[in-house]
Amino acid sequence: MTTVKNAWMSAIFMAGLMSAGAVMAHGNVTPTAVNTGNLEKLGEEWRTENPYRTGKDHDEAQSIGASAYNQNCAACHGLEAKSGGIAPDLRMLDAGALGDEWFVERVRHGSVRDGRVYMPKMADYLSQEALWAIRTYLDSVHVEE
Repeated sequence: MTTVKNAWMSAIFMAGLMSAGAVMAHGNVTPTAVNTGNLEKLGEEWRTENPYRTGKDHDEAQSIGASAYNQNCAACHGLEAKSGGIAPDLRMLDAGALGDEWFVERVRHGSVRDGRVYMPKMADYLSQEALWAIRTYLDSVHVEE
């Protein structure tokens, strides 16, 4: 019964988003600015691994990342990173450096297939600090397949 209820609620949620014009061909997204607070500034060159995974900035990065994810990613990737079927379930993103490599590739270059934007180049809109904070949040909700 719970599965049917969850599927029904997801369908209603998605129908509401689509009717409101919030989701249009996956990529018609207006990113929201992210205040990265006191996180270490990372510079112009992209890191290959999450600099906030451990250390003094971890907790702040996770908190900032949760908020930034909800503002910029949840419409497509689902609340708490639980996909509603539009985009990949980011809770299952590989942990550690393997997941970081895919994450950096996707946020920097987006995803385009057959001329359609499935995910915009988020690095064009959000700082490296904001995006690594989102990755830190995603680590906190990670589940094994």
